[in-house]
Amino acid sequence: MSPSTRPIPIVACLAGDGIGPEVMAEAGRVIDAASQLFGIRVRQVHLPFGGDAIDKHGDPFPSHVRAAVKASDAVLLGAVGGPRWDGSPVRPEAGLLGLRKELDTYANLRPVRHGAIDLMVVRELTGGLYFGTKTLEQDVASDECRYTRDQIERVARWGFRLARRRGGRVVSVDKANVLSTSKLWRRVVTELQASEFEEIRLTHELVDSFAMNLATRPQDYDVVLTENLFGDILSDLAAAVGGGLGLAPSASLGSEPPGIFEPVHGSAPDIAGQGEANPIAMILSVGLMFTYGLARRDIGRTIAAAVDQVLAEGTATADQVSGGRAYATWEVGQAVCRALADHAHGSGEFAADPYGEAVARG
Repeated sequence: MSPSTRPIPIVACLAGDGIGPEVMAEAGRVIDAASQLFGIRVRQVHLPFGGDAIDKHGDPFPSHVRAAVKASDAVLLGAVGGPRWDGSPVRPEAGLLGLRKELDTYANLRPVRHGAIDLMVVRELTGGLYFGTKTLEQDVASDECRYTRDQIERVARWGFRLARRRGGRVVSVDKANVLSTSKLWRRVVTELQASEFEEIRLTHELVDSFAMNLATRPQDYDVVLTENLFGDILSDLAAAVGGGLGLAPSASLGSEPPGIFEPVHGSAPDIAGQGEANPIAMILSVGLMFTYGLARRDIGRTIAAAVDQVLAEGTATADQVSGGRAYATWEVGQAVCRALADHAHGSGEFAADPYGEAVARG
């Protein structure tokens, strides 16, 4: 049953490790507050994942969690990993790769809004070096980078459709002067734009020069489209110039639900349990979940506006404060919940399944 037809949508909450449970708690409060404000119900199902699941079940992505995730309408993920599992036969991060593969969430969306900066990184998530054949011997190692036309086209469509809703510009980032996969990438993206998205302005940049441009003039970009490895690096750089990882949400989407919605930051075990974790990226990920996962762009916008208000008022954790008072994790979450009422207006923009009509619109 799709999120547009299920009476009460189900969200699988995978808090994970480190600060994951703390930021997930604030996400849950924001979901509850927004649901009450807009007169809807959302069921949150909490499940072990990552290192937490290794400790409890010996597997970072147990079969019962796998089944529950596939039956949900959206997946909220906190954070995974930490030094306590360094000697484990299986790493917590293996659960994350397994989750992405299970749901085939091939398009990773990373919005960055900060001052004059308003861009969206669209990263291919299930191909390239991370998923190619790997070898490791005593003195030699290799990683295969492989892409197909279908893999490139489907993520490029996400980029072009998003550009339709935004500034109408896409920059495709590759290394076509050296890599065969990038040569294919550039050709396929160019052909797709010419055949299906003529109204979108498409440009191409090489990854090394683009990284310099992103660091020095990020305000010039709208939608950034790139492959897995480049996207992994460039999206973190974009987050850094856009206020830091503590403010960076993400959405990982496929051709059908559920999608995965998670903050970009890691598990930060050094501050776990101290009430210092910044919940903003997690809360903004909830906004992306409502927009792209539950067909409620109005609620997503309300959450983003509430976050903007709270930060403008100076209510922030230590990583965002210079010389003023640092607020605790729960205080920032509480402030966002209170601010929601100031921005709740309008009605649901998506009348159909967001993976159908809405996705087609971007």
